[in-house]
Amino acid sequence: MTQTSEDTVLRRVWDKQSVWSQAANRSKTSVDRARTAALAVGVLTAVLATAAAQTMPDHRTMGQLLACAAALAAGCTPLIMRSAGPETVNAWIRTRAVSEALKAEVYLYMTRTGVYGTAAPAITLMERLDQYQTDAADLIPGTTSLTAADRPLPNITGLDSYVEHRLRRQLHTYYRPKAELMQSRVRTVKRIELLLGLLSAVLAAVSAGYALQSVASWISVVASINATVIAHATAQRYAYQHLEFTRTAHELERLLGRWEQQQGEPSAHLAEEFVSDCEAVISIQNEAWMIRWTRD
Repeated sequence: MTQTSEDTVLRRVWDKQSVWSQAANRSKTSVDRARTAALAVGVLTAVLATAAAQTMPDHRTMGQLLACAAALAAGCTPLIMRSAGPETVNAWIRTRAVSEALKAEVYLYMTRTGVYGTAAPAITLMERLDQYQTDAADLIPGTTSLTAADRPLPNITGLDSYVEHRLRRQLHTYYRPKAELMQSRVRTVKRIELLLGLLSAVLAAVSAGYALQSVASWISVVASINATVIAHATAQRYAYQHLEFTRTAHELERLLGRWEQQQGEPSAHLAEEFVSDCEAVISIQNEAWMIRWTRD
């Protein structure tokens, strides 16, 4: 196979990776929107139902309207969650897995490590692309309306450029920021839980001190909102994602430190081992992430 043909194969796989990545992003956006909407509707339902019960005795028409709105909101929840059901989540995770696998194949190919240390690396790359797409054939309809982004190939000319454009980039622009983002979300959820707990305590004190039954009924609303927020955080797996992103960042930092401390030019064997270790760390994180998200 000529150099031009090899470049064409590499560009084809890189473009396919872009399409699969876009499809995964689109699926994730749909899931996130559905879960956020379900959170908002859950809170709204609890508020409307209690407001209806308190309004009904003195303002029957308004109470009926609020009760109808609460029932409508409650009825919409299952419809909203259809966009975040197990099948949709599974499709998103598998689509992301294909995207990340193709990206890893491109980097292994460009460093000629792993299965690409053969005499026909381009043929191997095409075979791997065909295999991934065959395994995910049921997901291909979700990619047909997408076109590859206009982006250059990774500038990989050796180990130094691999470290710069793959290892450092993954560490500094993806895993560390993601770990910090998930930690921030975990803290936010805990703060919301604390505030709602304090609000429940205040409502209970006011209700008991002034014998206000109308105030007491809102305690259950706050408890319902708290449960809804916790359920949302559990579904989004903020704590788990923080753990996995942190763990992977630590492993990549360890590999980067090992690289920076080496003396002289590494042998071909050590170079292949280093690249394989880096890709293995990323692959393990992706596999663990997939298993956790598709377990339920």
